[in-house]
Amino acid sequence: MYCDEEEERKDLFQEILIHLWKSYPTFKGDAKFSTWMYRVAFNVAIQRLRKEKKKKEDAVLPERLDQFSHESEGEELGEEKRMLRLAIRQLNEIEKAIVMLYLEERDAEDIAEIIGISQNNVRVKMTRIRNKLKDLVEA
Repeated sequence: MYCDEEEERKDLFQEILIHLWKSYPTFKGDAKFSTWMYRVAFNVAIQRLRKEKKKKEDAVLPERLDQFSHESEGEELGEEKRMLRLAIRQLNEIEKAIVMLYLEERDAEDIAEIIGISQNNVRVKMTRIRNKLKDLVEA
């Protein structure tokens, strides 16, 4: 969700792995390992986006919806899925992260810990994100 091109995704994945490797000694076991791992990955992705935003004034969304389908998925996406992907691309970084974690069936407690907000805030944000996505898809 945080990269448009395959090479960027590969670079981000490598960067995340490096950060996980370097920060593993600081893992205290206070949270589940997967939650800690998501938190590190999320922070790396957000840092990268912030660096890129400093380089670019405005991010340009592709005009064609079919640019969001990825060859690696191996299946044709329906029009509704493409519209949803386009709508998700228009969310801010935190909203994207919440949607990604929700789609990966993480519970509100895990999402709250990964993002660094309260569970109630996660629920409120999720409701607002659903409404926002609905409006974006219908527009």
